[in-house]
This record gives sequence, structure tokens and C-alpha cells, in this order.
Amino acid sequence: MAQVRTEFTAALSQIASEKGVDTSVVLDAIQQAALAAYKKDLVLRNEPIPEDIEEYTSEVDPISGEISIFRDKESVTPPGFARIAASIARQVIMQKLHEAEKGAILQEYENKIGSVISGTVQRVEGSTVFVDLGRAEGVMPAAEQIRGEVYIPNQRMKFFIKDIQDLTRGPAVILSRSDPGLLKGLFAMEVPEVQGGTVEIVVVAREAGGRTKIAAKSLQDGVDPVGSLVGQKGVRVNNVMVELGEEKIDIIAYSEDIARFIAAALSPAKDVQVKVNEKDKTASVKVPASHLSLAIGKGGQNVRLAAKLTGYKIDIVGVEEPEIKDEKQADKGK
Repeated sequence: MAQVRTEFTAALSQIASEKGVDTSVVLDAIQQAALAAYKKDLVLRNEPIPEDIEEYTSEVDPISGEISIFRDKESVTPPGFARIAASIARQVIMQKLHEAEKGAILQEYENKIGSVISGTVQRVEGSTVFVDLGRAEGVMPAAEQIRGEVYIPNQRMKFFIKDIQDLTRGPAVILSRSDPGLLKGLFAMEVPEVQGGTVEIVVVAREAGGRTKIAAKSLQDGVDPVGSLVGQKGVRVNNVMVELGEEKIDIIAYSEDIARFIAAALSPAKDVQVKVNEKDKTASVKVPASHLSLAIGKGGQNVRLAAKLTGYKIDIVGVEEPEIKDEKQADKGK
């Protein structure tokens, strides 16, 4: 029989206890590894591999750590197998511990999907950014990065935990800086009313690195959702913008009245007239000619984000201001 060193057996028990690893799983893996080592040992000694080798078994004494190879009930453990067995057992245990610990870490981060975490940029390989999260390494693919943002090793940033995925190297924590969830998480950190549940961020429309529109509502009378997110002198929203590299943020009050919601979503344009077709989810909008460029935005960004925010296709036309005033007068006369 091959004798695994006593200190190694003690180490197995200690590590199993500390890490919460099931010793029976580790011992089973050692048995399988011992059989593989036995085959290799036969080859190295130029001995033929028996045709019924697949029927051979191995046993590990969980108390003494002794490893034996059996053919039926007869021990065929070769001389000098002790050193090989000890080495194999050590490797298997360390591998199992690594797998178990990695699995526990991934489980920990799986429970954090949808939250914001701080991390340090570790390295950049091609278009992929690798982030040190402390207990694990995060991966941020190109699609999850903010357009134009530069990532420098040792740079500390906040990230949105988007998913756990199986990559070539194994399971990985997928991070994002472009996901709208990052905005929600950052505001939750800055705004006590969001943390406490008195203000809810209902929907976010974002073009990362450019502009974001956020619609919020109050769940408590007397609490201003927009004022809560903006903060005194804009300090709260400014803190979020700094974290995002000065990305512009528009905050509006959410409304169940879709016409009013669309009008607010087109901010900073004012005096907006909205006609809604709820069946087709379209809206025809008139704005003063002087506000048309504000409503549309540079490259159509403002109206595009308003459409994302509200879920409606928005068609905008600019009209002379007297026409809008006449419509308002007509509405008052009804």
C-alpha cells in the first residue's frame, strides 16, 4: 500500500473544514486520479496495460490517507507508488479547493447581478477590459464600455454587474459601464430617497457617453422626485455625471398621462403640443419653430432618447408660435 504523508491528510481535513469542501468529493477525485496515475506508471515501467484496466478500482482511506489499487479484491498497488500517490492526491485536493472556492466566489457575485460595484482596472487586452473586484476578476467586453472612455491600469471605477457567463477561460463576472442599470445604481448610492423607496426611477433611456434621460416618480406625498435626484444645487446629479465622465443627464417626472410624459421627455424644448395614438404607440408633436432644434437634439439624440423613454414613436414638426397660441386659446374655449 502507498502511504500518503500524515501532514497531508491533516491538511486535507483542515482545508475541508475551512473552505466547506465535501471531503467525499475530493476523495473520489483522488481515486480517479490514482487510477490514471497507475496507468501512467505501467507505461513508464514498460509494462502492458491489462485489457480489463477499466474495471480496476482504487480506494483512499479517509483516516490514514492510504491509497490502494485493486483488481477485483486483489491489491495490485506497485512498489514505489507512495510518492506518486501523494503527489497526485495533493494536486487533486488543491485543484478541487480552487474549483470550490471559485464556485463560491461566482455564487457570491451571481447574487449581486443587477448591482453596482467598485473595481480597479487591471489590464486591457485588445478591446476587453479586465477588472480586479477583490475576490474575483471581472470582464468588461467592448459592447459594455462607454463610447470614448479610456481605461487605464490601476484606475478605480464603478461598474454594473450584468451577468455571469461561461467564457473560454471559464465562468466570468460580466461588467458594464454602458448599461442603464449603472445609472440606477449610482443614483441609489447618492439619493437617500431612492434607497429608502420613497422615490422610484421608473425608466432610463441612455446613450452611454452622450446623454441619458431618467423618469422618476414619488411614492410619498410631498416628495419631489426630480428635486430628490438633482439634489441641492445639483450636487447629487453632478456626482453621478462625474463618475460617468460628464455624461449629460436629463431628469423628468414620470406621468401616467402619456401626452404629458412625452412633452416632459422632450425637455429642454418647451410649449410642446402632443397628440397621441395609443393603438399605434405613435405621437405627433408640435413645437415652436424656435424650439425645434432643442426638441430634436444634436443628431436627433433628444427625440431618439424621448422615444426610448416613453416607448412611443415621435414625429415632430416646428410651427410658428401664433399657431400654438391659437390652439391653446381654442382649447380654453371648449
